[in-house]
Amino acid sequence: MSKKVIAIVGPKGGVGKSTISVNLAIALAGIGKKVIAVDLDLGGANLHILMGLRSFKHSLDDFILKKVKSLEEILIETGIENLSLICGGSNIPDIANMPFQQKMKLINHILKLDSDIVILDLAAGSSFNVVDFLMIANQRLMVTTPEMTSLLKAYTFIKTCVFRMLTFHFKTTDAQNVLEILEKAKDPVANPHLKTMQNILDEAAKINPASTAAARELIAGFKPNILINMTQSERDANVGNVIQGMLNQYLGIFSSVITTLPTDPMVKKATLQTKPVMLVAPESEFSIAVRSLALQCL
Repeated sequence: MSKKVIAIVGPKGGVGKSTISVNLAIALAGIGKKVIAVDLDLGGANLHILMGLRSFKHSLDDFILKKVKSLEEILIETGIENLSLICGGSNIPDIANMPFQQKMKLINHILKLDSDIVILDLAAGSSFNVVDFLMIANQRLMVTTPEMTSLLKAYTFIKTCVFRMLTFHFKTTDAQNVLEILEKAKDPVANPHLKTMQNILDEAAKINPASTAAARELIAGFKPNILINMTQSERDANVGNVIQGMLNQYLGIFSSVITTLPTDPMVKKATLQTKPVMLVAPESEFSIAVRSLALQCL
């Protein structure tokens, strides 16, 4: 994959995922990168609102309904140098449950976009669509807040991603006889011998060692970056250690806390104005932290 694809996801609504997507896109465009932000919160698209775009001619609806042949035809100029937007679809009933073939077509066209960086703003939660879009990215940002409920949902989301990834892997490597182990592992209370990913893969290796060895490599390469948003204290900033420990202990995943973003009253002020905080208050605490995040994403 020549371009950088950054997927931004949150385990639940209200963690500031879309606000981060918009402002990170602006920060990356500001350092000279050609950026395309794609609103993949299907059925709940809002990036255009956060960017202050009140009207637009095209959206993903046009691509899905085959009114256009390519995503380039629905690119929206944002008025910000180096930054374009693909507005999410919202007028097609049940668009959030996109059929597999349609989803694969969309993914292929996303990967063909002419840009340095593509930012995917995904829906909240862990539906199959969200997981599948997440898996095409070469950088994955999991946005959470310091509350324990948000952290636990972030862990559950990543676990769902791993199980989805392994299910697809074993299905496509002639190792479907391993899938029963994955199903049993979804209930660790009834199957305590499958409590950790190490336990699961050890059992799988007894059935299909070659495919399991490849699965271990997949998991080793799946390194989500945790982003703690709305922090108010040093203690808040350090809660990422909790989810890091859980991911390592139970899933064998080594994640990193890429950054923390502070609670900043300028974010709410900018949102009420339907403008990005990076434009309303470029020297605010939040904006400075987002510019730092942009450099880490390069």
